[in-house]
Amino acid sequence: VMVWLRRCTHYLFIVVVAVNSTLLTINAGDYIFYTDWAWTSFTVFSISQTLMLVVGACYYLTFTGVPGTATYYALIMTVYTWVAKGAWFALGYPYDFIVTPVWLPSAMLLDLSYWATKRNKHSLILFGGVLVGMSLPLFNMVNLITVADPLETAFKYPRPTLPPYMTPIEPQVGKFYNSPVALGAGAGAVLSVTMAALGVKLNTWTYRWMA
Repeated sequence: VMVWLRRCTHYLFIVVVAVNSTLLTINAGDYIFYTDWAWTSFTVFSISQTLMLVVGACYYLTFTGVPGTATYYALIMTVYTWVAKGAWFALGYPYDFIVTPVWLPSAMLLDLSYWATKRNKHSLILFGGVLVGMSLPLFNMVNLITVADPLETAFKYPRPTLPPYMTPIEPQVGKFYNSPVALGAGAGAVLSVTMAALGVKLNTWTYRWMA
């Protein structure tokens, strides 16, 4: 009974984290709409995606102990996002608006670091975290480039409202503008190590709760 209880708890956690990851990243392409603060938004969303991917993927990866599980977790996030974007499409938004699976290659690097170090959790946290943090903003920029004419899209599909913290004051100002990929990669490489450690630790805590 305890084995199944433990297993079900794990799966519940995986679903919860995956759903919340998707909810957080579902608007990851909104920097297209925030034309005045596009790069600032791009940086913030890149970091948020990095952290949510790495905590869930590390949790799931160390739960199964099988390299490849992180990529599978990223696939779950991708499919959830496609479904949600399909709902947006029904509301009149363009479907080519962020459908590229940007999480998959970063998750592959996470799996690779776990496999190459013979399932060493500390190496997973350090190497995997840094690799995901540095790579995802780059893939996110590729994602942005593949969207057909972002500026035209932004004006064709205007956002009905802007949250107060995103309301433009002066267009295209601030340190984020110079290199959003570099800034996102730098911050992500540092922060994702912490979140990778949290993901691994959550696995340990769950076993203790279920013991």
